[in-house]
Amino acid sequence: MPATAPSHHPRRRRRTTRLLAAAATVVTAGALAAAALPASANAGESHRGHGGHGRYQDVQLLSFNDLHGNLEPPTGSSGRVTEVQPDGTTKTIDAGGIEYLATHLREARKGNRYSITAAGGDMVGASPLLSGLFHDEPTIEALNKLDLDVTSVGNHEFDEGAKELARLQNGGCHPTEGCYTDEEFEGADFPYLAANVLDEKTGKPILKPYWVWKQKGVKVGFIGVTLEGTPDIVSAEGVKGLAFKDEVETIDKYAKELQRQGVKSIVALVHEGGFPASSSYNYDCDSSGAGDGISGPIADIAKNVTPQVDALVTGHTHAAYVCTIPDPAGKPRMVTSASSFGRLYTDTTLTYDRATGDIARTAVKSANHVVTRDVPKAPDMTRLIDRWSTLAAPIGNRAIGYVSGDIDRGGTESPLGDLIADAQLAYGKTQDPETDLALMNPGGIRAPLTYAASGGEGDGVVTYAEGFTVQPFANTVNLKDYTGAQLIQVLKEQVSGPNEAAPKILQISSGLTYTLDLTKTGADRVVTDSIRLDGAPIDVNATYRVASNSFLAGGGDGFPTLNEGTNELVGADDLTALEQYLTANSSAADPIEPPAADRITIVQ
Repeated sequence: MPATAPSHHPRRRRRTTRLLAAAATVVTAGALAAAALPASANAGESHRGHGGHGRYQDVQLLSFNDLHGNLEPPTGSSGRVTEVQPDGTTKTIDAGGIEYLATHLREARKGNRYSITAAGGDMVGASPLLSGLFHDEPTIEALNKLDLDVTSVGNHEFDEGAKELARLQNGGCHPTEGCYTDEEFEGADFPYLAANVLDEKTGKPILKPYWVWKQKGVKVGFIGVTLEGTPDIVSAEGVKGLAFKDEVETIDKYAKELQRQGVKSIVALVHEGGFPASSSYNYDCDSSGAGDGISGPIADIAKNVTPQVDALVTGHTHAAYVCTIPDPAGKPRMVTSASSFGRLYTDTTLTYDRATGDIARTAVKSANHVVTRDVPKAPDMTRLIDRWSTLAAPIGNRAIGYVSGDIDRGGTESPLGDLIADAQLAYGKTQDPETDLALMNPGGIRAPLTYAASGGEGDGVVTYAEGFTVQPFANTVNLKDYTGAQLIQVLKEQVSGPNEAAPKILQISSGLTYTLDLTKTGADRVVTDSIRLDGAPIDVNATYRVASNSFLAGGGDGFPTLNEGTNELVGADDLTALEQYLTANSSAADPIEPPAADRITIVQ
């Protein structure tokens, strides 16, 4: 059982400002049991008599997910993937960047007349400054150039609400900030699908529920859904007036509708995912049996979605997998995810049977490929990045602090989590000297702070753009009072209730310590008697002043007790708190060292 929540969980609305004027190498091969299809299926020559075409036609499905506006190559661990070698050892590979993703996808499409490019949601939201500063217009523009055909919505598409999502789809300048260039934003060339996201008043999907790709008699339908639990991980304002329905029921409903329209080949784009058995992108998910290498919500969804659906492109957990999971009829079905941030893409071959209009499921094969950086950059993407970078540079290049080494966000308790919690505690004390501690949700920490320079600022310099990439949501730092009993309950909610299966371990400020015993189950994993603040046991009857971001303070990420606090004081945004802390506590001569991440004692 993982000790931390996956880093996909959001922290609400994206931050903005008005200060503006050849293909991958080693692959994961996942294939359904080889069927006795004609050897010439690739060329579509196996059986004449269907409009002059062969009976079997291979359709290429290229897919990716959770791009999160990462146009420039992501840095640190966010810009690497792990690859298992033939001898069982592993190595890491630098990966990602829209300039390289474009080159890889364009190379992969060569020679494939029947090629579709689809995505599994979270194309935008929690984006680095280059995109987030402009409400993700640069990312939509890049995806248009990438020839993306279709995507599902993800939870992050709702960070700024349904109206802003509609603007990304349909175009038009931002309602408050206007146009960023001399041309009006045109919106997405591709459809966003939101089959299970309904307008509460009308009961109808807010965007198209499905889309059909057609070419020379071949028809493939796509149904797009996001996770039903989106309201639990997006601010209330972002999902106001919306209802999120069950993924399986929704997919089944629209699969029937597509079947009635004569579309029998169906792919579900599902912004929900699983937890792979290995962190290497090219591990064999089916080595112990179909689907044995994947657990989590997507496994249950895949086992229950109607057999009419031929493949599932998934996301949300930022994991990499190519698995076959039996459908309700016991027939193996491909389920894929391509990590996140544009580091991988999946190449799936769907063999279309013109005689039946369906996919010959036993012939489906799929593989994840690394978006390596050893290929030429796509010139049109370079021009796009340069254009938006020029607009962002006056804000993004400003130095806000200094670090002596990489400050990572990985692990149950992370060095960067400790740093951010300390920053929020320090900020809280400036607002109220009685502030006792700070809590930070790990999913709100979107990237590490890296020592190596990302531009011309020099090694060890933290720029505003880098801080923005770490905390892009513009949550405020709020102070609330809690009893000691409530504080203990909050810590237990990390590993119980909705967080029992996939714990969300809060990052804690200096002075707070406790033991996390992973040999136990449920709330007992947080050892009550071990909880200390500045060495003293928590007094269940005392009052403690706690700083947290506004999303957590509202009970987000499965922490309802945090919503019960009193005497609330709303402060500045969380990036301001981080900036103030870095500026006050570091210099070029005396940079901040990575915290030890030793506040939580873990028993395994």
